[in-house]
Amino acid sequence: MPNLSFELFGIRFKNPVWVASGTFGYGLEAREIYDVSRLGAVVTKGLSLRPRGGNEPPRIVETPCGMLNSIGLQNPGVEKFMLEIYPEIEKIDTYFIANIFGETEEEYVEVCLTLESAKKIVAYELNVSCPNVKKGGIAFGHDPVALGSLVESIKKCIKKPLLVKLSPNVTDVTEFAKVCVESGADGLVLINTLVGMVIDIERERPDLSTKTGGLSGPAILPIAVRMIWETFEKLGNRVPIIGVGGITTERDALQHIYAGASAVQVGTANFYDPLSPLKVIEGIEKFMESKGIKNFTDLVGRAHRLDVKA
Repeated sequence: MPNLSFELFGIRFKNPVWVASGTFGYGLEAREIYDVSRLGAVVTKGLSLRPRGGNEPPRIVETPCGMLNSIGLQNPGVEKFMLEIYPEIEKIDTYFIANIFGETEEEYVEVCLTLESAKKIVAYELNVSCPNVKKGGIAFGHDPVALGSLVESIKKCIKKPLLVKLSPNVTDVTEFAKVCVESGADGLVLINTLVGMVIDIERERPDLSTKTGGLSGPAILPIAVRMIWETFEKLGNRVPIIGVGGITTERDALQHIYAGASAVQVGTANFYDPLSPLKVIEGIEKFMESKGIKNFTDLVGRAHRLDVKA
């Protein structure tokens, strides 16, 4: 049988299929549908220092080949997470990665420090598309200087690996990737959602209460693959890339992996097919078997290799 396990940051993951932040809660609800421990990892819904109620509805709208969301990072806050949710997470036999965010560097650091004692949380994924209050409302992910400073500040205070989830709403994502690596990031996650809008022509106004939202789903697959490809070409193997964006089937996931992703995250597909992550795992395994490929790691960046024969 093909070997889907691989090692990142000194951690042995059972397979390369994770679930994306904001699409899987905290990994608890899905237990009623299947054994969550079959996943390579669960990336939690975003956590902040204080509870957030999120945006006013409507805050989700369907689009051709995807959806727009403007949830507003609703969450109970990191302290309540540790008290009420984390004990249940400890019962699940897979790794968890905490997606975290804040409005200032200090808030990011405090969230991480609160989670340092949680053994089941093996790494952090930084959401850097949040307003940076000290920078006049500019998102960390759109300001390379602020981004580099944020990564450096967090790395000084934590022991766990740090992944940075990059915004695609920039001119050149590889420049931001380079800043993260040079500032000490242990890995990159590409990509976050793209900014979009839908207008209801009967109501004659935008569908979302916030007017714009984050576009996800199959429509963004080619963009994610392109950005992973470019980042892998620029940085090579300096840090692992985790691919997310538009993954519905194993063929979508394999595009990310061939472009240079060391693992992938299934996101929007969870909403309309909760079993999609398991189907992707099984599909990758069958694909490897059909190609006579024994180790998953042999697929990573394969499309860049000149010595691979069709």
